[in-house]
Amino acid sequence: MRSVRHLVIFLRAPQRGAVKRRLARDIGERAALGFYQDMSRSLVTSLGHAKKYGGNWQTVLAVTPDHFASSARFWPKGIRRVGQGRGSLGARMGRVLDQLPPGPAIIIGSDIPNITPPLIKQAFDRLDQHEAVFGPAMDGGYWLVGLGRRRRRFVGRLFSSVRWSSPHALADTRANLGHGLEGPPLAALEDVDDGAAFERWVQGAHI
Repeated sequence: MRSVRHLVIFLRAPQRGAVKRRLARDIGERAALGFYQDMSRSLVTSLGHAKKYGGNWQTVLAVTPDHFASSARFWPKGIRRVGQGRGSLGARMGRVLDQLPPGPAIIIGSDIPNITPPLIKQAFDRLDQHEAVFGPAMDGGYWLVGLGRRRRRFVGRLFSSVRWSSPHALADTRANLGHGLEGPPLAALEDVDDGAAFERWVQGAHI
């Protein structure tokens, strides 16, 4: 019997001045908030109800600040929500992965426009044969990280001493994983983190 597949979407409560701060410096807080609201809503809609799109995973929203996990103010009904807790990004991701029920698990961010259900399915399919999978971001980080059925063997070390928000984040995480355990990477996607990336996204969206 196939174990349950878990998709975790990391989200920040969409409040002005609290999301996409780097982007806000270039395009303004209001526009940055609107972008984040639209992108996170679209992502949760397309991935949160997987069966509608041919997927076979259970979605969990890992939200911050934690008290919004118990509020339906921003999030759709029918999708489980948990708080991310405190600490670095690595500490928070590790905590959520460790607390999930058995089965392969994937974490994605909430502000990359081009994440689609077929990409998520591709990642889970690769975890059937490999211990881990990554979706590289163009800035040296990653938009997706996934661990297979034995994920608890790797969670404790995977995110240790990673240089987050740097060009080294993916390389550091891969080094923690160890050689020969990773499946083929997914397509590289761009995180819309500044004005230049935002303009590229706008132009691409209207082609």
